[in-house]
Amino acid sequence: MTDPAKGPEHILVWSKQRRTPRRQAPSVERIVRAAVVIADAEGLAALSMRRVAADLESGTASLYRYVESRDDLLDLMIDAVQGETAPPEPTGDWRADMTAVARRLRATLLRHPWLASELTGRPALGANSLRQQDTALTAAAALTADITLAAQAVDTVLSYVFGAVGRELAEEQARRRTGLTEEQWRESVGPYIREVIAGGAYPQFARRVAEADDAGPDERFEFGLECVLDGVEARVRRAPENRGP
Repeated sequence: MTDPAKGPEHILVWSKQRRTPRRQAPSVERIVRAAVVIADAEGLAALSMRRVAADLESGTASLYRYVESRDDLLDLMIDAVQGETAPPEPTGDWRADMTAVARRLRATLLRHPWLASELTGRPALGANSLRQQDTALTAAAALTADITLAAQAVDTVLSYVFGAVGRELAEEQARRRTGLTEEQWRESVGPYIREVIAGGAYPQFARRVAEADDAGPDERFEFGLECVLDGVEARVRRAPENRGP
């Protein structure tokens, strides 16, 4: 019986016993792979147990025998894509290791545009996700023995990655929505931008358009990551427990 004071009981998919599929039934791994393909191509809004069953040419009821709900399926999908690439081996150099963690996460988020919104909510608790988290904390532990500071450092770096990738994904969505490449969009807004610059009301914007180098997404990401790592290191070094006598 559910205790009203505690709210409804929720059993994580990782705590549930996995059934062995019947001979002709799709395996849990096949179900998850099919779901990831749908989400990658069409977004999570298109994902349903019925849709996955249709793509697998199976009955929806058959899927529910092995994956009890869409929420369970989503948890399995998150962990599956988190396990696509192995975590980088720690070197003991916190900065190099955290850089490797950030780059791996960025690559995963770009391959699976639906993933970022899920990872920025409640933490993922599957084996692959926990392994990635542990790798990030191990990297930060080489900077500080204080686990609270290490966790805050990891959260700060990962928050930067989510934000940077969010911008990249938004640009891709704009391209799909308008049908214009970056170059075509620039040509379309060129007359307006020239008019704005000629008006003289925004001198620094005008300087950027006329003089600034146009960095690509990789260069922007690396520059921002370096800035974040510089800030994290400076902040941790200032912590009382990390100061010298």
